[in-house]
Amino acid sequence: MNLAIKKRDGIAVVTVDNPPVNALSQALRQDLLTAAETLDHDSDVQAVVLICAGRTFIAGADVNEFGKPPMPPHLPDVVARIEASRKPWVAAIHGSALGGGLEIALGCRFRVAAASATLGLPEVRLGIVPGAGGTVRLPRLVGPALAADLVTTGKPISATEARSQGLVDALIEHDLEDGAVAFARSTLQHTLPLPLRERAVAAVDDGFWGTTTKAVAARSKREEAPLRALACVRKAAEVDFDAAMAFERETFLYLRGSSQAAALRHVFFAERGAARPPELAGVRARDVRSAAVVGGGTMGAGIAATLRDAGLPVILVERDESAVARGLANLKSIYDGAAKKGRISASAAAEKIGGVTGTTDYRALADTDLVIEAVFEDLDVKRQVFALLADNCREDAILATNTSYLNPQEIAAEIRGQDRFLGLHFFSPAHVMKLLEIVPTAGTAPEVLATAFSLARILGKIPVRAGICDGFIGNRILKVTRAQAERLLLSGATPAAVDAAMRTFGLPMGPFEAQDLGGLDIAGFQRRAARGRGETPFAPIADRLCEMERFGQKTGGGWYDYAKGDRTPQPSPVVASVIAEAARGLAQRDWSEEAIADCIILPVVNEAAAILDEGIALRATDIDLVKIHGYGFPRWRGGPMHYAEYRGLNDVVDRLEQLSRDGLATPPCDLLRRAAKAGGWAEINQG
Repeated sequence: MNLAIKKRDGIAVVTVDNPPVNALSQALRQDLLTAAETLDHDSDVQAVVLICAGRTFIAGADVNEFGKPPMPPHLPDVVARIEASRKPWVAAIHGSALGGGLEIALGCRFRVAAASATLGLPEVRLGIVPGAGGTVRLPRLVGPALAADLVTTGKPISATEARSQGLVDALIEHDLEDGAVAFARSTLQHTLPLPLRERAVAAVDDGFWGTTTKAVAARSKREEAPLRALACVRKAAEVDFDAAMAFERETFLYLRGSSQAAALRHVFFAERGAARPPELAGVRARDVRSAAVVGGGTMGAGIAATLRDAGLPVILVERDESAVARGLANLKSIYDGAAKKGRISASAAAEKIGGVTGTTDYRALADTDLVIEAVFEDLDVKRQVFALLADNCREDAILATNTSYLNPQEIAAEIRGQDRFLGLHFFSPAHVMKLLEIVPTAGTAPEVLATAFSLARILGKIPVRAGICDGFIGNRILKVTRAQAERLLLSGATPAAVDAAMRTFGLPMGPFEAQDLGGLDIAGFQRRAARGRGETPFAPIADRLCEMERFGQKTGGGWYDYAKGDRTPQPSPVVASVIAEAARGLAQRDWSEEAIADCIILPVVNEAAAILDEGIALRATDIDLVKIHGYGFPRWRGGPMHYAEYRGLNDVVDRLEQLSRDGLATPPCDLLRRAAKAGGWAEINQG
């Protein structure tokens, strides 16, 4: 049974127990419908409290039913039946009331909650809209402005805020069931409020819908669901309840079958499985109760902030006292900035900074569980750091390098206890970016690898296991992106056209804008190192710009020119001249935005397939997570591997063949060809 009913002096307590998150499975929907019918005809019951066992209220739909035809009873019918009950229902909320869970609560006459609870309608994050009246009942309860914000962002709000906005009728301080029963009993002394379906939507100011539509469009860019969710809220304000419900349901069903919903479902499941990879099933992680970071630069300070945000005490190690002071100042600037923006209180910022100890003495790490090195990207420097760590840390302390390109195997080659060593590649800014590439060496112990994944969960990161190669997964693909962008310039495109096309595709910025922001000298340094290893990286124009010391915004010019104090990119005559010189004698063409996107994205897919074939990535979904969380690939496209599969791998192969014949890309790799023939990545991926 998913549901139990008991009576407490005229109050029926309906307890949902469908672990782990009390999801609205078909069986639970049926039980709720039956309970509403039964209790309406029970003369001993005057009111009903709906509460949940376990750690949360109803947290939404059953993920096992995603992508499948819904089975009756349908959720709108269950909510409508609860709302039509002759006896008042009180939703008693703890944990999270999300999606269908909140829609069930909106069908109840009242809502009470523990102060720690959260409430929300996150459906837009899956490319859909609420489908059981969320966009229709919510504006009748809290008004169109808050309803529009909740349904178009998908962000939950706290029970305290919900109480102040009228979404929750009371906060329960002590035992939730006792408080909800007492509240239900108290309602019987007063005239009951109308069910939400019978209430009107509050009027809004002239221009509200136009202004809100512009704001949602700007925020969501090319995501379809947020604007359609807003249209549902507007419809609820302009037509009667039944017509608004019909519009919401029609919108829900349309979006459920869309490509964006398929992509966002794909990402949802990929993220859900990322923290617990199947190859580590049964491997026990070690406890990490303390941490240290060696290096207090931008990356090191960001990593330290990430560790502090997870509640871990941190030791920050630098080479001398002035470097320690700079590192602590870098960390302080992170928290001061967060406090100024209202993200945390000044006292919380001070508490987080106070949990960091700066030192130059490696002996301070004698009892630290985890040490992450984040010093300059130089093999000899990193080896020196790890020699000191091996001499001063416990033998079971985990030692990690934050290298972006260097081989962790070579970094650890000379230290004792290589089984406790691995790479943890954070992305800058480390306290903001969600991706964490976990790079084991041949000697990394399974429990150390499992601990890295456990740490990622604690830090709120998306972990992806990566094999050892130049750039691991993400930066190896980034090199292809940059090379393809230059090939476009050599064949007639401009930096502005390439960047515009990639923004149209859905990236937050194009490859040339991104290089100017980060600095061309960083990639230039990596190319020099690669040439030192005998490789031949392709960057004829970028290399020339680096020779001219055009490193991007920080030097007033890179791929674009920048006026002093202004970060707006302006086309550069100097760059145009460099491109023309490099492209002399090469065939030129007119490029459409779609063709530009293909010339970058499809070779990325090809390189990703090679990475998968080499075992650098174990799963196609891992590559999608890397690109989404580390490089801004549009979430609503599902990552490059999902995008290619949804588009059709045979089409991808054919287009790559043409680009290859034109000298604009390498031919499709063997695994990509096999996947196209087999019908998908899953058919050939043995990870």
